[in-house]
Amino acid sequence: MPNDPYEILGLTKVASADDIKKSYRKLVRTSHPDLHPDDTEAEARFKAISAAYEILKDPETRARYDAGEIDGLGAERPPRQYYRDFSESPDNSYQQGHGFGPDVDPAEIFAEILRNRGRSRSGGFGERGFSARGSDARYTLDVAFLDAARGTETRITLPDGQNLAVKIPRGTEDGQTLRLRGKGAAGFGDGPPGDALITVLVGAHPVFDRDGDDILLTLPISIDEAVLGGKVTTPTIDGPVGLTIPPGTSSGQVLRLRGRGIGHAKGKARGDQLVELRIVAWPDIDQDLRDFLTEWRKTHRFDPRADLMKGASA
Repeated sequence: MPNDPYEILGLTKVASADDIKKSYRKLVRTSHPDLHPDDTEAEARFKAISAAYEILKDPETRARYDAGEIDGLGAERPPRQYYRDFSESPDNSYQQGHGFGPDVDPAEIFAEILRNRGRSRSGGFGERGFSARGSDARYTLDVAFLDAARGTETRITLPDGQNLAVKIPRGTEDGQTLRLRGKGAAGFGDGPPGDALITVLVGAHPVFDRDGDDILLTLPISIDEAVLGGKVTTPTIDGPVGLTIPPGTSSGQVLRLRGRGIGHAKGKARGDQLVELRIVAWPDIDQDLRDFLTEWRKTHRFDPRADLMKGASA
């Protein structure tokens, strides 16, 4: 796969933060090895997608990549002409006359510096031996819709049998990656351990949908509630609340419950719940209602399709 994180996520350098997040979530669903066990290339794609997202989701890291300071995997790139900083150093072994010409690749010179220092000191790179940070470990975690919305704590079992506590912050989104520092592979020498990166896959809910920090809900109402109005009960992610239906309501009308959407642990303002009303006829129409509507229609003419027909013929 390519090393350019923009190319991996199918984006350009002008992509917004929202574009990056949406592309990542979409690709996670299509490439995660747990969701596609028969796809032998899924794991490689998923690792590349995750690495690309780690680079681009942080504005500072993204800026460093755009400036050429780090590569597509987040590794530091040696500055060009780096050898000039060492031209007066006692460790210098690349001045002209020591095997390098004026057009030498700086990367080769830098590698030679490390080899010479390694030969002159015990234990390899540095006096205390080679040290490196441990690699990150990646996992997935299925989380119920309401648990992600409200926040919860759960445990996962690692391949070695160890149990790991995972806190799901309130407002966690589908495809979001949680980082547990120091819970990855052990480091080398004096190097620190890597991190555990847990991709959260939020399940669907039979009643609620999510749009950003807003909760979407379709609420059935009866014909008399639509005509006369009244107070009804509607579910929210925090439990049932009262909702006032205005008289003369039509199907498709949307009412807003402010502050009843997704909240966040960091104090960000909560979203709203948007309730779309849908008029549902009674399953059994009795004779009294039939007779009333028959007489009422004789003196009250209303065509809800009049504007539609005019627009169609324009």
